[in-house]
Amino acid sequence: MQLSVVVPTLNGRDQLATSLDSLAEYAPDAEVIVVNGPSADGTTGMVRARDDVDALIEISDRTLNVARNAGIETASGDVVAFLGHDLAIEETWRESVETGLADADAVTGPTHRTLRAGMTTEEAEHRDIAGRHVTYFNGSNVAVRRDALETIDGFDEYLETGGARDAAHRLAGADYAVDWQSKMSVRCEYEADGGVTRRDWGWKYRALTYRLVKNYGLRPTVALRTLSHAGSDAVATARDVARGDAVPSSWFGNGRDVVVGIATGGSDGLVARARDRSSARNPHGVSKRGDRAVARYDWR
Repeated sequence: MQLSVVVPTLNGRDQLATSLDSLAEYAPDAEVIVVNGPSADGTTGMVRARDDVDALIEISDRTLNVARNAGIETASGDVVAFLGHDLAIEETWRESVETGLADADAVTGPTHRTLRAGMTTEEAEHRDIAGRHVTYFNGSNVAVRRDALETIDGFDEYLETGGARDAAHRLAGADYAVDWQSKMSVRCEYEADGGVTRRDWGWKYRALTYRLVKNYGLRPTVALRTLSHAGSDAVATARDVARGDAVPSSWFGNGRDVVVGIATGGSDGLVARARDRSSARNPHGVSKRGDRAVARYDWR
């Protein structure tokens, strides 16, 4: 198995260095491709000074799925893995990739995150949607066979969030199996600061509706799943208002963003479904453009 590891990064020089160190230690035979775009913290100089990176691709887009697709274009391995720049692989990661791909087309595993109270991890996530069994994967810790990536034409660059979940739907639609290996683990060594991150409700529901409509069309299952998510979030936000953790105006504002996101995502999903009727369901994939890179440094 020839393994390529794509590491997208944006203004994360110190975290990236830790990630690359782990690859050099635990997967020294892997081809390492860093996709940087566009950082302003000295990432380019740091990567160019290392001798354990095979290629550095500079892109102008700040979108993760564009970076992933630029990595797919450059990778030469028959298996392409994607690793978050803030994550370090653990000792059992490389062996688990081979184990998982022995009987599957893609393999993923848990992320261990350090918190003040200890360490968190994850479990496999599955859903059955419209007769399709979907195994979701973490887009920052997954390895996929090249033929599967080519079938789905990589990641959908329309999406600013939810690109990995969309790819999971499309892999399932093409009858590719995704395996979960608990020892294909990565760790985040940077402790969460406990700050509150404002959620972009509009993009959350735009992405959710887009990928469901694009992959399954307009059907009751799609409407029920979307409304179920919206109802749960509305109740949770209402509880925050009742506790005084949020103001009523934010509840109404979030609701407006959700409605606009659903409408926009549904409309764009229908257009995308019409534009690509193949099993790839990806009108914004790897093959659709060739201008992602603004600079290439290839040391292979």
